[in-house]
Amino acid sequence: MRSSPVSAIRLILLGTAALLPVGALAQAPAEPVADDDVAEESGNLIVVTAQKIEQRALDVPITISALTGESIAELGVTDLDELSAYVPGLNIQEQSANNPGIVIRGITSDSGSAQQGPRVTLYYNGVDISRSRGSYQAIYDLERVEVIKGPQATLFGTASAVGAISLVSAKPQPGASAALTGGYGNFDATLLSGFVNLGNDVIAARIAGEWRKRDGYVENLAASQQEDLYAKDQFGLRASLRFTPTPDITIDLIGTYDQQRNGGTPFISGTFPAFAGAPGGRENAFVDANLGGNPAAAVALGGDQLGLDREVYDINLSAEWAFADDWTFTTVNGYRKFDSDEIFDADGSAAPFLEFAEIAKGDQYSHEGRFTYAGDRLRGSFGWNLFSGDSIQNVPFATEEGLFIHCAAFTPVGQAFGFTPLIPNLPCVAPDGSVPATAVTGLLSSIGVLPPGVTALPYSSVFENQGQNDAYSVFADVTFIATDTLELTAGVRYLREDRQSGFFADVPNSLLGGAPLIPGQVDTGGATITGEDSFDAWLPRFNVLFRVNSQANLYATVSKGRRSPVVQVNAGGASIVPQEVVWNYEGGLKFNSNIFSGSLGVYYQVYDDFQVSIPAPNGPAGTFVTVSAGSASNLGVEAEIAIQATDWLNVFANLGYIDGGIDNEAGNGTFAGDRFRLQPERQAAAGFTIDYPLSDAVRLFATPSVTYRDRIFFEVPNDPLISQGPVTLVNARAGISFADERFEIAGFIRNAFDEDYLLDAGNTGGGFGIPTFIPAEPRLFGVELTARLGN
Repeated sequence: MRSSPVSAIRLILLGTAALLPVGALAQAPAEPVADDDVAEESGNLIVVTAQKIEQRALDVPITISALTGESIAELGVTDLDELSAYVPGLNIQEQSANNPGIVIRGITSDSGSAQQGPRVTLYYNGVDISRSRGSYQAIYDLERVEVIKGPQATLFGTASAVGAISLVSAKPQPGASAALTGGYGNFDATLLSGFVNLGNDVIAARIAGEWRKRDGYVENLAASQQEDLYAKDQFGLRASLRFTPTPDITIDLIGTYDQQRNGGTPFISGTFPAFAGAPGGRENAFVDANLGGNPAAAVALGGDQLGLDREVYDINLSAEWAFADDWTFTTVNGYRKFDSDEIFDADGSAAPFLEFAEIAKGDQYSHEGRFTYAGDRLRGSFGWNLFSGDSIQNVPFATEEGLFIHCAAFTPVGQAFGFTPLIPNLPCVAPDGSVPATAVTGLLSSIGVLPPGVTALPYSSVFENQGQNDAYSVFADVTFIATDTLELTAGVRYLREDRQSGFFADVPNSLLGGAPLIPGQVDTGGATITGEDSFDAWLPRFNVLFRVNSQANLYATVSKGRRSPVVQVNAGGASIVPQEVVWNYEGGLKFNSNIFSGSLGVYYQVYDDFQVSIPAPNGPAGTFVTVSAGSASNLGVEAEIAIQATDWLNVFANLGYIDGGIDNEAGNGTFAGDRFRLQPERQAAAGFTIDYPLSDAVRLFATPSVTYRDRIFFEVPNDPLISQGPVTLVNARAGISFADERFEIAGFIRNAFDEDYLLDAGNTGGGFGIPTFIPAEPRLFGVELTARLGN
């Protein structure tokens, strides 16, 4: 095993010491409010319903971090990936809105395969939206974001093998109010966002929206007129209706539309130069790019420009009925549909060599009903959940035959399959970034290998994986208040899944080689290969809460998590990747006084059949499969603290430490001893918030902060080349409000010292032995003006 009793003791001591300078975010630590219930603040205590009943945050025996919409605005963050830097144990990598990677306690959930289930439950207004390609959600006009750590199948569904994230939008309120924000920043960034709220105690409505646009921050030198990379153009609109016909009944209807028309992802080659004098290797990621794409294959790829075209439709209906003393019935129902088309240059060069698209589509339906009881000595809930999801991942490939065969000879995978240059001494990409290989087919024609006049042999293929998952579950969760100082909780969810997977591939033979161009690709002859199976599981949790006094509680948790088995289907047929099972053991302390508030948690996790995604050993180059890496373990500590130093000054800090990875045992083969993908060993954030009144109607506010993340590896097995070292970022937002907060002007800056660091590395090009590198955001800054009306 990776962890020993000695290291566990050291970690506990580290966590205890961390309570003094390290801890929570700008407010008192808040637990999540399940579904659509609203947290209420009493001083610096927050009332939550994480266990389906109203409780103080202090009294919930679960490790949770939460931020209100106000806290998110103070930090100046605009996306979940930026927000994750301020939550210990959370790391979100947003390669694109179509491909987010969510990491809780070092465990990643980011597979785009329609056949594979997630590890992290992402909730939007109480509905599971965890399917990777449909999960991205803009964070405008939110009431709060909650991060629930550790397996939470009993409370938050079957996908929460390592945790859950809940996004709760601002609900309609009685009265009339509105706000409008406009902003401008570097890279010609523009922002327009706001909301309008109107209603009374019986019926209220709210419309909120956001439009963000920004030029790409990676200049693209491509002669094919490709746009700059990582440009942003996204729009979101949400309409909410709340109906309260009686004090005992509340009904919420929420419809959301999200759209992205973003620029291409900068998969930048470390092998092929972009221009004369390019630095080479991973440093290519921090200069201009030269991604030519393949405009000649617009029909095959779905367009001539690199980038993402994505739309998401979501509708959610929930109702709560307090039908008797101490009894409530709640139902949450949702439908979500996503449709995305992303074109990307996998070789990261001007050559039309490895040009792909990913077309991901899916829809899902969910329904949950539960009864909740809250008595003096007994509390609990029981209910049922139905979920049905259907999705596809379609991957077209397009190239030119002569160029592909010639350029493949310059890659390790191509050389392993016996590829040799078709024209001696002719490079694929020249030192100045030009592409001599585009002439290969014409030169073959001129020497009689091909008929006269042939200058290009376009080639395209496509494969598609399909997934259908129908899940049914029942759950119960009961808390017994044994004494005034001791509470005992037990819960369980029984789950049954019917999983169906499909695969087809249309892979023609090349005219030059007489076989599929990509080594290992197999045509399915027009047939769709299918596989299906059913699985069930029991997923329990056990909690103990001990009240030290009115300001501090101790808690302990044992819970079981499960990532679903994979019915993995490809051209070779169907196979079953075993379920991944984790047992989570943790304990901690929560405290909340008038000045100090915070938490400390220590956890240990044990995994069986830990699932990893790797390049297919016997499959097509550039494709990935899921396999079991064997056993894994995870030992860590998370600490948060906030200090209300004065009425106008709040200091916050937090720390996460993880000693985890695949166990260093012979049975785990090449994975033995590897760290988890995207898992930093240490992660921390600190800062302070000033909210100082200059007069009765004018106030000054500022929130400078610093975030730190240790080295992460982008792939398993670990490779130092495919990693990013420690990263420290300085961010700030500050401004002034006047006219009793009706008007506000604020400036913001992120990555203030313009640090160069990688967002990701390896990628599809790595499957061919030519890894690509993606640069993270540079320094971003700007100014925003806000006007508010009403209460």
